[in-house]
Amino acid sequence: MGQILEGTKSALMLLLSFDREIYGIVGLSLYVTLTASIISSFVAVPLGILLAVKDFPMKQFVVRFVYTMMSLPPVIVGLVIFLLFSRSGPLGVLRIIYTPTAMIVAQICLVMPIIIGIVYNGTKEKGREIQEVAETLGANKMQTLVLLIKELRINIFAAIVTGYGRAISEVGAVMIVGGNIRGDTRVMTTAIAMLKSQGDYETAIAIGIVLLLLSFLINSILYKLQQEES
Repeated sequence: MGQILEGTKSALMLLLSFDREIYGIVGLSLYVTLTASIISSFVAVPLGILLAVKDFPMKQFVVRFVYTMMSLPPVIVGLVIFLLFSRSGPLGVLRIIYTPTAMIVAQICLVMPIIIGIVYNGTKEKGREIQEVAETLGANKMQTLVLLIKELRINIFAAIVTGYGRAISEVGAVMIVGGNIRGDTRVMTTAIAMLKSQGDYETAIAIGIVLLLLSFLINSILYKLQQEES
């Protein structure tokens, strides 16, 4: 316990010293996770809504597939992305392995099914009712989609927050495709894993504190929106 308290005290001093390397790691983490979450949201939110309100052949199979992808092990995603984009892989010509771009691709693969699944679950309960109201008012398909997004905004935001939580806490996939290269692809989670193995607990705790503060901030926003909605 004493080691944790002493490490936390030293970590806070380190944060207040505005250590350039730590804040560089935090900045890269935010860039990778936010980019992956934003791209995933633009694709996954409409897909989740359409999956809930539209009937089509093999819909149940698609839903089960999405649920399976929601729990996809990160190391498998990392391995597949690595094999695809490695120098000898079919997409190796793009030369993105061991770059933040490869880390974003890996995180999109992890985050997108989560957002689709949560939006689907939230929409299937009252999505058809909203859709019928929109059709009664003469709304076209785009206006109906906009209305669905507006009425289901809390559920959608919760899905995005959950997806972002997965992205910012991810270790395995980003370690495999990013390589944890200092000053280039090192993010908070991979840095903590490395610092722990090196016995540098102060720096690891400092980065962990930033990670927790970010999670607290995002979930506080979600909680406030839910309170206002209720």
